[in-house]
Amino acid sequence: MELIRLTARLVLFTGFMGLTATLAGTLLLVETLFRCQIDRAPFARICFNGASRCLGFRMSTQGTFSNRPVLYVSNHISWSDIPVLGGLVPLRFLSKAEVGRWPVIGWLATQAGTLFIQRGSGKAGQARDEIARTLLNGQSVLVFPEGTTTAGVTVLPFHSRLLHAAADAGVDIQPLSIGYLRNGHPDHLAPFIGDDEFQHHLMRMLRQPAVEVGVIAHPVVTIDDSTDLTDVTRDLRQTVHEGLRQIQAGRLSDQASDGPTAVAGPEL
Repeated sequence: MELIRLTARLVLFTGFMGLTATLAGTLLLVETLFRCQIDRAPFARICFNGASRCLGFRMSTQGTFSNRPVLYVSNHISWSDIPVLGGLVPLRFLSKAEVGRWPVIGWLATQAGTLFIQRGSGKAGQARDEIARTLLNGQSVLVFPEGTTTAGVTVLPFHSRLLHAAADAGVDIQPLSIGYLRNGHPDHLAPFIGDDEFQHHLMRMLRQPAVEVGVIAHPVVTIDDSTDLTDVTRDLRQTVHEGLRQIQAGRLSDQASDGPTAVAGPEL
């Protein structure tokens, strides 16, 4: 059964990546020929959502995403956070520079408008400025303030430097919580940590039954130049951590505010 599941999902995922690459190439060609700039956010959202379905994710969401440009902050568990969150709302990501060098995926990430930062390079200030410019241009940006992926059972302390971009651009911050469950417990396969390689991690995830993914969009937080970001950063981390606990406890459906929205991938 594992071999059948792996083969079916791999065919779906590979085929979809091929279609996505064709779309990205077409958009790039149109921009070059007509010397115009195409807003790729809607296209990227469709592609991210399709990738999540091909991966077999069963998703439940709770809360309302902002209808205005915001700086999203989320805990970070795996590379798969990107297609999951990118398939729910139009946004651009800040990602580590290594992702940009991944075969195919890196090129697609670049075409989707991903902002890359070299870890430990001292270029956080440059990234902050680029995020602020993107926000001022009317596009939301997602950052992972933990600065690394985790095992998905807790949330590490948040770094505040990149959050200043929200104040620079005069936009709100919206915290998000994401969690992966398998058989009612935190999934041990989803975390992409240590020296794991993308292709090996992908094969392991495709081989196993569908994982449940929960996402909570928390209320937005308004800041300005006078806001003490030290306190805000601590509060944001606490909010995201409590959301992760809620997902792990399987309590999304207990919330009456907006209710969960289930998005099921193929049952393979």
